[in-house]
Amino acid sequence: MKKQLLTIGAILTVFTLKAQNKPLTEQDYARAEQFLGYNIETFVDEGASRPVWAGNQFWYLSKTDKESQFLLVNPAKKTKQPLFDHQQLAAALSKATNKTFEANQLPFQTLVYDAGTLAIKFYTGGQSWDYDIKKNVLTENKTARPEPTRGRMAGGVPESVSPDGKRAVFIKDWNLWVKDVASKKETQLTFDGVKDYGYATDNAGWTNSARAVVKWSPDSKKVVTYQQDERHLKDMYLVTTNVGSPTLKAWKYPLPGDKEIAKLRRVVIDVEQAKVVSLQIPLDEHRSSLSDDIKDGGQLADVDWNPDGSEFAFLSTSRDHKISKLQIANATTGAVKEVFTETVKTHFESGVRSINWRYLPKTNEILWYSERDNWGHLYLYDAKTGKVKNQITKGNWLVGQLLKVDEKNRQIYFTGYGREEGNPYFSYLYKIGFDGKGLTLLTPDLGNHQTSFSPDFNYIVDVYSQPNVPSVTVLRDSKGKKIEELGRTDVSRLQAKGWKAPDVVKVLAADGKTDIYGLVFTPTKIEAGKKYPVVDYIYPGPQGGSVGSWSFMATRGDHQALAELGFIVVLIEGTSNPMRSKSYHDMNYGNMGENTLPDQITAIKQLAEKYPIDINKVGIWGHSGGGFATAAALFRYPDFFKVGVSQAGNHDNRNYEDDWGERYNGLLENSDYEAQANQNHAKNLKGKLMLAHGMMDNNVPPYNVYLVIDALNKANKDYDLVLFPHSGHGFGAYNPYMMRRRWDYFVKHLQGVETPKEYNLRGANQLER
Repeated sequence: MKKQLLTIGAILTVFTLKAQNKPLTEQDYARAEQFLGYNIETFVDEGASRPVWAGNQFWYLSKTDKESQFLLVNPAKKTKQPLFDHQQLAAALSKATNKTFEANQLPFQTLVYDAGTLAIKFYTGGQSWDYDIKKNVLTENKTARPEPTRGRMAGGVPESVSPDGKRAVFIKDWNLWVKDVASKKETQLTFDGVKDYGYATDNAGWTNSARAVVKWSPDSKKVVTYQQDERHLKDMYLVTTNVGSPTLKAWKYPLPGDKEIAKLRRVVIDVEQAKVVSLQIPLDEHRSSLSDDIKDGGQLADVDWNPDGSEFAFLSTSRDHKISKLQIANATTGAVKEVFTETVKTHFESGVRSINWRYLPKTNEILWYSERDNWGHLYLYDAKTGKVKNQITKGNWLVGQLLKVDEKNRQIYFTGYGREEGNPYFSYLYKIGFDGKGLTLLTPDLGNHQTSFSPDFNYIVDVYSQPNVPSVTVLRDSKGKKIEELGRTDVSRLQAKGWKAPDVVKVLAADGKTDIYGLVFTPTKIEAGKKYPVVDYIYPGPQGGSVGSWSFMATRGDHQALAELGFIVVLIEGTSNPMRSKSYHDMNYGNMGENTLPDQITAIKQLAEKYPIDINKVGIWGHSGGGFATAAALFRYPDFFKVGVSQAGNHDNRNYEDDWGERYNGLLENSDYEAQANQNHAKNLKGKLMLAHGMMDNNVPPYNVYLVIDALNKANKDYDLVLFPHSGHGFGAYNPYMMRRRWDYFVKHLQGVETPKEYNLRGANQLER
């Protein structure tokens, strides 16, 4: 009888708790939606939008809540004036559209300015416009939207344009062609290109396009490129979803452990003579020391020409990224001289998301980037002997990106991380002599700095901020002296609506001694005495991190919006992410399955001592590598992580592009990929897991999630599944739907309350059904 009474009591307690947990309403979701970007941005007043250089002048948009104005600055003349007559343009645009526009609130915030013709191009109301500033003539442009592009298009085919703008190369039928821009005459340059063995082709497994990957010589007479041999590679497949028979899409996609990967026959092509010269070296295995996915505007990375186009330096990288060989090639004969080789135990990178070495032919020197002393630093080499002349930068900090090499004055301008007090992820601008002397901090204000130089390098525009401190834009001279403050981002209108910035936090990693950093988003209205479920947003890298940019952003995805639904949201940069020491970055080398998860757990426990976090209600979500980490969290730490939303995860890196896995995990024979694969731990699931994937994902093919689904089925585990039949790696137009499903999942399973049925986030129901 006593046992029965206890049971009834327990039931009554559960009933009482449920009665206290009121369901969330449409009004609750609508309030949270007010913290998404499209509702936030209109209340952000940028005192100076990111300035754009036009020659040695620059323009920017100065915006307040009452007016916006495009301004043109000439630093040398110390002048600042409107870029154009705003009143005249407003009148012209009003007349052309039969709408009324005010001079202080023009309906566009970006434009393209041509300093030579004194004209601008802009886009508004679904129309493109050309405006002659001098003549005050506005013309509708019906051909294209005037947005800057990385390359030109000809008949739908991407072109790579020469430095002088007179020639453009493109791919046709696996061969490279050149076009005279003025006459439109096309000339075939190569003739032996065939399917899967084409010239300049842009297929690296996880990325493929029709663009030509080349590096033009400065004199616009030659290009360096390759003939990419993928004939012996395995195919990857995707199948369309449609009425009737589906279409099979196939392309070459090598995987870790495959006997064959893509090989490059490096060539130089004289575009004037249509002559192809093959470099006298074995086939290369990678397009870049950083990644096979070329990111530098389609240009071939790790190639540096001399000014007259007679020779160039280039880098060859081994399959496992442990060996990088610097060589110099004769552009006429194809003869190659090996200068030096760097070998590392894990993986070599020539910079932090950038190529940081340079060939200096005038002095026969090489600027080189290495992490040989555990930090990313610059070294000066003799290009003739291959010997180190001196180390340029040194200390417990690292060089980020090499921005400018002044050979005449033997000065180097670069970004650096971790040298100044405070957050090691803040980027600062420095200069130093080739001899390692005269290290000078050019941007001393506290924060993360994003800088741009005038073409003559006499002036610097510096935009600095912190995740919780809005940006300040200043003009500096080349010595770093502040000339003028151009503007400050004003968020007072946002704050008046209840918005607040995230907290920047520092905690200890799982090793108990390493500092790690992150952001915490809390509800704008915290109830006294209440404990909140925590949601951990994760991107474990190792080429990036959960926070992403450490600059100020008024909105970061849906983190604050989710917090408004009654959560504390955390973003933690775990060990093995970049921008720190080499040993820090390598902490998970050979064991990507760890996914910084011990750091996440340790950090959340520490944060629970400061924030009202319910440590028994921990959720986690992420996309891509974050999807991999999310499923791993639910499978490997099922007693800590209770709810997860795993999107587009590379759950088994044997099923993911070869270059990424072999770069960060090592070759298959040297690393236990099997032990890291999520499907092998799926049987441990205790909590609630939602899997989501695009069925046309050519980055992380959907077979990754199929492996996990199959394992969960075999283990008799419940899970939820969202598939997007037409989506690639990003869910595109379906992102609002995915966001709402993610909100629902955490509200229902972490808070234990009901959600409004099929709440419509903006754009969620705008697709054809």
